[in-house]
Amino acid sequence: MKYDFTTIMDRKGMDAIAVDGLGMNPGFAPEPPREGFDVIPMWVADMNFPAVPTIPEAIIERTKHPAYGYFSATDEYYDSIIRWHETRNGVQGLTRECIGYENGVLGGVIAALNVFCSKGDKVLLHTPTYIGFTNCMTNNGYDMVLSPLKLDENHVWRMDFEDMEEKLKTQNIHAAVFCSPHNPCGRVWEQWEIEKAMELYRKYDVYVVSDEIWSDIILNGHKHIPTQSVSEDARMRTVALYAPSKTFNLAGLVGSYHIIYNKWIRDRVRKESSLSHYNSMNVLSMHALIGAYRPEGYEWADELCQVLSGNVNFACDYIKGHFEGVKVSKPEGTYMLFLDCTEWCEKHGMTIDQLEKAGWDVGVAWQDGRMFHGPNAIRMNLALPLSRVKEAFERLNTYVFCR
Repeated sequence: MKYDFTTIMDRKGMDAIAVDGLGMNPGFAPEPPREGFDVIPMWVADMNFPAVPTIPEAIIERTKHPAYGYFSATDEYYDSIIRWHETRNGVQGLTRECIGYENGVLGGVIAALNVFCSKGDKVLLHTPTYIGFTNCMTNNGYDMVLSPLKLDENHVWRMDFEDMEEKLKTQNIHAAVFCSPHNPCGRVWEQWEIEKAMELYRKYDVYVVSDEIWSDIILNGHKHIPTQSVSEDARMRTVALYAPSKTFNLAGLVGSYHIIYNKWIRDRVRKESSLSHYNSMNVLSMHALIGAYRPEGYEWADELCQVLSGNVNFACDYIKGHFEGVKVSKPEGTYMLFLDCTEWCEKHGMTIDQLEKAGWDVGVAWQDGRMFHGPNAIRMNLALPLSRVKEAFERLNTYVFCR
């Protein structure tokens, strides 16, 4: 490996809620471990790897000039995004007019829904689902209609197209939030799956908000298919949302962007996003994106996917070999596991609260999966050096699943 994915970073006191936020938000954050155990942060979805060096280099170079006033996004910013999507996803015909800044993907979701819907309207999305969708849609007055994903005979999460169609047909739904790759299940949708979903959305005149923030983190040879690429109709009815934040661990800098080919939708979303007078780019986040999307960033992202593939393979094999009654569908993208602990809890007479607490006590700071609509689920972040992943699973085997 050219880049460093093995150093164990000490993030304590360095503005990381993954470590310093333990015990600060009951019901959301894990509790601190008992004495004698250090924290292995495996909950909030950020990574425990040093950033690709071109990111701090770009930021530091810009900060050498001692003025940080009003600015406009540069040609280099737009060209970097266009080149990234063309190179990594085969996107053709993307122009700067189609790219618009969003403070965050969730803000972009709401801006698009505010264009497509009225408050109180129903919006289709799949479950399990990301807590960020739940919170932002509920806070903004939208009624979520959940279509459960199903596990097939190979334990792969699939969309239930019959259920989707029944709900689209009977509940007067005209907007959907699509997560690709899917969080928290880790599915990287195949082209035929996206085509079939988009055909249903076309049939029932449903506009689509496609969250593709995880699109660079693809594991074990799978391939991301941009939602807008599967048909001309999909291209024109979809707002796609991206960010370098998941790929390069830049969430603390703030800065996402949308891609919208339909001019009418694009104009309305930009207007909606502007209404708070707060949806404005930070000059350092702009330079961070430019630094991330340099050639070194392409290499770094490829190595990252190799490392995460190894972590996922190790974790899933370990669970299968040691944690009887815990079920997991191997993620094809993202760095999150979504564990179904129903059978294990029933067999051992434990609640999911007791199981989670047992992990927290020994420093495995995993996350309650119920907020992602998994009744007996735990979400687990594997974006750490493999040595720390192994340590976490050894602690779980020794102290938690040893019953």
